Amino acid sequence: MLDGVRRLPYAPGVYRFRDAAGKVLYIGRASQLRARVASYWSDLRDRPRLRRMVPLVAAVEAVVCDSVHEAAWLERNLLGRRKPRWNRARDGQESTVHIGLDDGPHTPGLRILYVPKPGCFGPYLGGARGRNAVSGLHRIRPLAYTGARLTGAERDMATARGVTPGDRDALAASIRAILRREPAELDRARTDLVALREKASANLSFELAAEIHEELAALDWIVSPQRIATLEPQELRAAGWAGGLLVLFRVRAGRLDEWTQRPSTPERAKRYLAETPDAWRDFADRAAELAVSLQQ
Repeated sequence: MLDGVRRLPYAPGVYRFRDAAGKVLYIGRASQLRARVASYWSDLRDRPRLRRMVPLVAAVEAVVCDSVHEAAWLERNLLGRRKPRWNRARDGQESTVHIGLDDGPHTPGLRILYVPKPGCFGPYLGGARGRNAVSGLHRIRPLAYTGARLTGAERDMATARGVTPGDRDALAASIRAILRREPAELDRARTDLVALREKASANLSFELAAEIHEELAALDWIVSPQRIATLEPQELRAAGWAGGLLVLFRVRAGRLDEWTQRPSTPERAKRYLAETPDAWRDFADRAAELAVSLQQ
């Protein structure tokens, strides 16, 4: 078992344990798959329930994700569809949020939405992270201070920040580019937040520096790559094949919520591989290669 664990990469992803009969015992997520899975055989002193599960584990399966956020979504979707016996929660602890952008003249700014609206961004996991990301974006792109209905205090803040209604379009365009994960604007946003954090530290404003640090981490969370949950209600199937093993993923209503793998000849795998969208080929191929490695 531990030989298989050592073949796991130090990468974010989702893992699951099966018993000798092939039944799924547990599904979890990790920021580093090898370290997290190995911990079940070394340090479970504070988790007696899972200590009872470990002797039942006969096989480990895993999927590498492009970010910890993507891994969180995959774990949530899989548990939402079918909760194994040893998992306690079905849907995880994070709430699902979206970010709305209002670039109108009256009340421009960013809003956290719990129900998506046309043109919003997301979905994202974690209300606190969503709010911190919005706070950080407001700090570096103060769109809300370009509105026509500012209070006296808000007008003073606009003056202090050096923004006017004439900056509204440029600020809104920059925020859109950030939320669309455009590299140049993302780099600028991170640089701006880091500069503000360092300035706060230099001024011995450590509480403010910590607040900006949390905003930076939250921004990285929401803009990290993830394809597991989308606003578009897409339906698709993605497949990867390697070494006689076929790995299949099913996306329903924009959520990847099914992951299966089974032995297959190249001929039988062809039809599944042919219908895999190009955008999913790397994800599925990577999963198949790891699945074969873990079975060796």
